[in-house]
Amino acid sequence: MSTSTTSKNAVVLLSGGLDSVTCLYWAKANYANVTAVSFNYGQRHNSELNAAKKIAATAQVNHRIIDIDLAQLGGSALTDASLVVPDAKQTDFSDNQHNDSIPITYVPARNTIFLSYALALAEVTQSNAIVIGVNAVDYSGYPDCRPEYIEAFEKMANLATKAGVMGNHLHIATPLLHLSKAEIIKLGVSLGVDYALTVSCYRADSEGRACGHCDSCYLRQQGFLQAEIDDPTIYQ
Repeated sequence: MSTSTTSKNAVVLLSGGLDSVTCLYWAKANYANVTAVSFNYGQRHNSELNAAKKIAATAQVNHRIIDIDLAQLGGSALTDASLVVPDAKQTDFSDNQHNDSIPITYVPARNTIFLSYALALAEVTQSNAIVIGVNAVDYSGYPDCRPEYIEAFEKMANLATKAGVMGNHLHIATPLLHLSKAEIIKLGVSLGVDYALTVSCYRADSEGRACGHCDSCYLRQQGFLQAEIDDPTIYQ
C-alpha cells in the first residue's frame, strides 16, 4: 500500500460487474476513504445496479446512485430494447485492441458521461482519484476504454475543475488497464472479492442470472477458466 495514496480519497465507478467490484476493493486497499458511484442510465435490466447496491453494502462504502436516462438517446443494444444483444463470436478478444469494429453494445459516450459525474463527485468529496475498470486487453472494441482516452480525460479534468486550478491534481486510476480477465479475477480474490455478488451479463434476468451466451458472459467464463477458479455465476 502506497503512502502516497493511503491518506487520500477516491471515487469508484461501480456498475455491479466483475471489473468494477475488483476496482472497488483495490481502492479500499489503496485509499483512505472511498465513495462508490453507480448509474441508473436506462439500461436493459436493473440486475447489475441491484448487485452494485449489495456490493457497496458488503464493502461498507458510501454509495451514490445517479439517474441519467441515456435510453432517450438510444444507439446501443444496452439501452434500446428494439436492438438485439448478439451472442459472443467465440473469438480471441485479446486481439480486439487492434480491431476497428465497434460492437452494438457500445453506449455512445457512456464513460465520458459517467466520468464527468464522478469528477463532480470527486470535487464534492475532496477526492484525489477516480477509479474506473477500463481494460485495454479484453476491452471488446469500446473506444472509451483505451489508455489514450483516459489520459485525455485526466488532462481535461485538471483544466476544468476548481481543484485542478488550485493545484489539487486529480488522477484517473485504471488498475485493470493491462490485466487479462484471469489476472483481474486473481487480483479480486486476493483482495477478498465475492464474485458471486456480481452481475456482468448483458441479458441478465430480473434475478441476476446470466444468459451464458453474450460477449460479457463469454469473457467472464474464459476468465474463470484461465484463472483456474470456480465460476460462481448463476446461469439461466
